Amino acid sequence: MALASVGVIPALGPEFLRRAVWADDAKGTGRRKTLVCIFLRGAVDGLSVVVPHGDPDYYKLRTVGAGGIAIARTGQDGVVDLDGKFGLHPALSMLKPIYDAGHMGAIHAVGSPNPTRSHFDAQDYMESASPGNKGIRTGWLARAIAACPEDARNGAKISTVSLTAQVPRSLDGDRDALAIPNLQTFGIGRDGRAMPIGGGGKGKAKGGAAGAGVGMGDTSGGFEALYAGAVGDVLHGAGKETFDAVKTLNGLDPARYRPAKGADYSRSPLGQSLQQIAQLIKADLGLEVAFAEAGGWDTHVGQGGAQGNLARRLSELGQALAAFYTDLGDRMGDVTVLTMSEFGRTARQNGDGGTDHGHGTCFLALGGDVAGGKVLGEWPGLAPNQLNEGRDLAVTTDFRRIFGEVANKQLGVTDFKSVFPEFSLSARDFRGVLKS
Repeated sequence: MALASVGVIPALGPEFLRRAVWADDAKGTGRRKTLVCIFLRGAVDGLSVVVPHGDPDYYKLRTVGAGGIAIARTGQDGVVDLDGKFGLHPALSMLKPIYDAGHMGAIHAVGSPNPTRSHFDAQDYMESASPGNKGIRTGWLARAIAACPEDARNGAKISTVSLTAQVPRSLDGDRDALAIPNLQTFGIGRDGRAMPIGGGGKGKAKGGAAGAGVGMGDTSGGFEALYAGAVGDVLHGAGKETFDAVKTLNGLDPARYRPAKGADYSRSPLGQSLQQIAQLIKADLGLEVAFAEAGGWDTHVGQGGAQGNLARRLSELGQALAAFYTDLGDRMGDVTVLTMSEFGRTARQNGDGGTDHGHGTCFLALGGDVAGGKVLGEWPGLAPNQLNEGRDLAVTTDFRRIFGEVANKQLGVTDFKSVFPEFSLSARDFRGVLKS
């Protein structure tokens, strides 16, 4: 808890804490590569995120105009063309300069080989990276962190933070991961006891005393219980100094943070999560993995086209990503952002002006190491004989190929079998999302 929050204003963080965590950091700065994963929960319509306007079958499946959800090829509300074949939804127009700079790319027709259309199952399979197998206990990110050779060599505590109420499935594992829903409500309760926070790893249930709380509510466990289990061995032995450090955090005000270059995250929950991740990155605490999520993508009814429900959600996503990119500036050279969703949506719009649960979707990657300026992946086409089960965008890229590439090139993982025990993966399978 203290590790993450000291990052808000590092000058006020106690020296012992930084010394304990980064004693083995040869550079002495705590600065390293950071992977930011954003889960778009609810199955985002990838055909609207990056529109295949060059595929004539797209406009046979969806209509433009009143009641339609297709995005026109031209005009004020038309697609933001990328390469003559694909274009961004107009609500994502703020991402076009990042794409043109070569710092953003898209991977289309990504998904799971498992055919489930259940949100719960598909999210579980994606976060465990084990499609069809509910027996895998750990998350893929937790396994990737454990397999990171740099951290094993340095013996440093990996800084892993999720801007969520509970540690997500992706981070379930034997390492501690910190869940902080909001830095501004994170600290010590009025009675002087530490508020419980989300905690993962070391075999603790998320609802246990070591805490899967959300930084609010019952504090009956007290700081001692939190200290004993939730933050791991790196704080053991610090005793009263640790408690004093946590108390210090109560006086910190993340609201004082001002994004650089006028970056505007907006007030959306995702925007606020990314702003706080940017704070932690700038604090040079060595944040290596950050996780955020956004819901509201299950657009069965009234999805809309260039305007409407989906457009508003995409605008929030685009503004948050653009602000994060602007705010971090040159530091984006150390950061990779990857968006994901459990599956896509039907290629044909339904009778309620929406889309139903589908199959393939679109991921976005953003950062200085991204081989951007292109739409990656093998396009399967939208003709009737090319659709999955006659209704969905087919999957041509197993999502584990993308996860494996970012784990390798961003985190330094080389032991793919330990991260993807049921999937044969090598560098030949990468999609070229990141530069070599």
